[in-house]
Formats: sequence, structure tokens, C-alpha cells
Amino acid sequence: MAITLNKRWTSLLAITTAFLLLLVLVHRPSSLAPSSSIYPPATSSGFTTHTCPLSPPNPPYNLTVPETAFSWRDIPVKYPVSDPIPLSTEQPAALPKIQTTFPPRTPEADQIRSQRQNAIKETFLRGWRSYEQRAWKADELTPLSGSWRNTFGGWGATLVDNLDTLLIMGLHEEFERAVEALLDVDFSPHSSSQPTINLFETTIRYLGGFLSAYDLSGCKDTRLLDKAIQIGDMIYASFDTPTRMPITRWNPHKAAGGEEQFPASQAIIAEIASASLELTRLSQLTGDMRYFDAISRITDTLDAQQSQTRVPGLWPVGIDALAPDLTKGSTFTFGGMADSAYEYLPKTYQLLSGVGRAPQYKRLAEGALAAGAETLLFRPMVPDHADILVSGVAHATTASVGLETRSEHLSCFAGGMYALAGKLFSNESYLSTARKITDGCIWIYKNSPLGIMPEMFSLTACPNLNECMWDERLEHIFLAVRDKRYILRPEAIESVFYMYRVTGEEKYADAAWEMYSAIEAQTRTEFGNAALRDVMGVNENGEVERDDSMESFWMAETLKYLFLIFGDESVVGLDEFVFNTEAHPFRIPK
Repeated sequence: MAITLNKRWTSLLAITTAFLLLLVLVHRPSSLAPSSSIYPPATSSGFTTHTCPLSPPNPPYNLTVPETAFSWRDIPVKYPVSDPIPLSTEQPAALPKIQTTFPPRTPEADQIRSQRQNAIKETFLRGWRSYEQRAWKADELTPLSGSWRNTFGGWGATLVDNLDTLLIMGLHEEFERAVEALLDVDFSPHSSSQPTINLFETTIRYLGGFLSAYDLSGCKDTRLLDKAIQIGDMIYASFDTPTRMPITRWNPHKAAGGEEQFPASQAIIAEIASASLELTRLSQLTGDMRYFDAISRITDTLDAQQSQTRVPGLWPVGIDALAPDLTKGSTFTFGGMADSAYEYLPKTYQLLSGVGRAPQYKRLAEGALAAGAETLLFRPMVPDHADILVSGVAHATTASVGLETRSEHLSCFAGGMYALAGKLFSNESYLSTARKITDGCIWIYKNSPLGIMPEMFSLTACPNLNECMWDERLEHIFLAVRDKRYILRPEAIESVFYMYRVTGEEKYADAAWEMYSAIEAQTRTEFGNAALRDVMGVNENGEVERDDSMESFWMAETLKYLFLIFGDESVVGLDEFVFNTEAHPFRIPK
């Protein structure tokens, strides 16, 4: 009898426990551990179902952290801002349509696109599975040795950089494992694997990654917003200087200990002027205006000095952030160390929905794009007389400006920049320039020995932008190849993505497939894809030499753009989202 009663009691207890557990699971807040069902499927029409705020929350979103957790907000501020510059409370403006309307395709065309997208996804999964098995929570997988390395703080750069890629590809189980692995990262001063932090890379990869994943979750998974605020507060601490200019190579240990640091007197423009998207979006989502204030002060400095440089409209690569003085440098480019400073001008205008401070970004963008078209772009001399443009480097004195016909893979982003600005500002000239820059990058890919553009090279310029004859004395299209590597960069494919979404021309999708095929053939390894040391040929053993390196942007940018080109064009549409320079899409308030 006693045994029978005990069994009954055990059964009742089990049923009660199961019922209580079910209640917990049903009512558990999404900020703790949401079900993957809250995330839209990969075929969703642009992740349109969301609860993202149309205007900044008031009162601001309240970040709740455990009492034992480190908080950058607790560090005393030496140079406080008493009246932060706020975001506008105006209703969003109706911006011009960016993305074209794609016509229906034949079943055969859809099948080809699906096969191509699946191939790209498999490439991603090969690298991601290796990362999960061999480099979990490290910054990067090493694709030849199958090991790992930390290069960006040791906070799991590949994890954060690919949160949105996982959602876009519909990999919800992988996404949930990634988020769970990141919950105990606290971004405290002693958690970094390096003594000095590159704030530019930290902003675009980490803050951008968390914000984008939160936006793509429909602003439902507040775990991601909490992480964005934690690292956003760390980034904001780097602005605590007398001029409110940031310290781009920043020591968090010194900052936490109260030791004062100062902006560099020898800084580079991209690192100072490439946080407007991330900090603006963080203020839009939280209602905390400190972040928007921080970047607005930099934008005001850009605005005040844009016409005072040696190439009015452009800012030099080298600047004095301590003064701050953005006028004295003599080298100007759309390439490395300057690129995203220009890229973010039309994009921030779009993120601000055309209101508030948006006209300032439009004015800066139009000044820079006009000056860049006149000063930096040239038509290269090529055997088939292709009507293409390449971005070079200008060297300016007080008396004249000369163009060096040196270009680089990084500058290929400019095609996408001009395309977006052309649609936003209804400027057909920008669209024509965008096409020629993008076509130029495609042409160089096709006409390089392995079908892959080298990192840095020089070409012969035509005397002018009109048709010019090929000089038969030239042995090759390249005058010189200064850097023969390909480090899995996305910039050329990024511009192809923009031109495809803006024009709908299938030739851009075909070009993207050719580029992917060449890259995959040469970089594929057992564990992922490896950077190439020399894309100009093979060594004496008939092999392409590779480096044991696979930066997080390979999966976060290059493969993401490729995946989106061959998928439903309404997914992450260019009228609903704007991409940061690490290919993280932020939702545009509307």
C-alpha cells in the first residue's frame, strides 16, 4: 500500500513539475532565452515583421546588468557632456526608392539561382562548422592548420560578426548557440586579449554585429541589445577627451584606472569618421542620446573643415585628431584608411530617414562624391577599350593636385557608394559613375591571372575619359602589382551586390558567380577558405601559395553579399535596411 501511494505521489509530482516547467517555458522573457521561432525564416520578405521603435524610446531603454558585472558607465567621466545633441523627433521623410522591382523569373532561372545560393551556403557552413569545432569563442579560425587566433580583443569576433549572417541564412540553431556563447562576454577592461583596442574594428564588427542581429530579430531578442549597449558604453568611454574626439588606439586598462589618454596627433580619417551608423542606430534603439552626440560632434568637425583641405570636398588620409585639424594632409583616396569615412555619409542620411541632421550628411556626401569623381577616378588603358573607371590616389600641394594611378581592392566599395547615393539623391551622374567603377572591378577580376583581383596595383591611365587606344608596347594591364595578396575581401562583390539590387541586371549576378567560383577554387581548404599570398600565378610547384588566415569578414561580408545576390531580393531590401562597412544591415526607421 505504501509503495502504491509513493508511486502515485511520484507521478503527481512529475506531472506538476512538468506543468510548472511548461509555464516557465511559455512565459520566459525573450531577453533571457527566446525560442528560435521568433526569428523570421530565410525566405521572409525582408524580415518585415518587427517591433523596432519608429522613434527613440522615451524614457530610454534600461539596461539591466548583474550587480557583479563590470559597467563602463560606472567609470568617472572627466569631460562630461551636459546637453547631448539629440536625434530628431520628426516623422521620417519619404526617401526615393533604392531597389529596383525585379520581374518574375522562369523556373529554370530560379533553379540556377537556388543552386548557386546553396553552393555559397555550403561554403559558409564548411567554415562555420570548423569554427564551432576548432575555434569556438576565439576571434578567428585558422583555415590551414585548423586552429585559432585572437586578433580583435578575443571576444569572439567571428561569432559576433556572423550573428546576422546566421539569421539571414536561416541557421537558427547555430544562431542560438552563438548567442548563448556570447552571454558571458563582459567587455571589462581586463577581458581583452590585447592591451590596446582598435576602436574602429571594435565598432564595425562587434557593435555593428550585435545591433544588426537585434534588428533582424525584429527587435525582440533584447539579449542582443544589452550586449550592444555594453560594448557601446566601452566605445563611448574612448570619447572622454577635452575635444570629444575619440582615442582610436585605446587602452581600456588605463581608462578604467582613471589614467588620461588623448587623441592621436597622427591619426587616419577612416578611424575617426566611421562610427556614425553604429552610434546613431544605438541611440535610435535605446533613446540614449550620448552615442548620437558623440558622433555628431565629429560630423560637425568634418563639416567645418571640408572646404579647407587641399582638395576641397575631400579630407586627407592623415589628420591631427588631437587639435583637431583635418586639413593639413596631402594624400587623398577612396581606398584604405579613408574609405568608410565617405561611405557613411549617404548611408547615415538614409538611416536618419532624411530628417533632423540628415541634410548635413547629404551636403557632406555630395561635396565628397563630386570632388572624388573629379580628382580620384580615372579611366584605365585596357586592350578591349572597356569604358570603366578605377579609383586612384591624389597627392596635393598648395599649388596643384596630381593623380597616382595606384588602386586597391578596398576602393572597389566606391561603386556601391555612388549607386546608393545616386538613388538617394536622384543623381543620374552618380549612377553612371557607380556602373563604371563596378564594371572596372569586375573587369580587373576577369583579367587577372587567377580571376581574382590583387590587393594593390597600378594601371596606365587614359589621357582623358573619352575612348583611348591600347598602347601595344604595354606587356600587361598592370604597370605594377604592389601587393599580390587576396585576403578574402568583399569590396568588389559588395559593389556588384548594390548594382544588382539597384538595376536588376542579371549580368551582375553572373559576374558575382564567376568571382565566387574563382575565389572558392583557389582558397578552399578542409576547414574553410584561406587568404592567398599571390594571385598573379602559381609557384614553381604549380601551386597557389596560401596564408593560414581567414578574417571574420569572409563569412560576415563576402559570403553574405553573395548569398543575398542569389536569394529573394526582398530579404534585407535596400529600402528597409542600410549596411554598415562590415555588411551589418541596420533597420531604417519608417
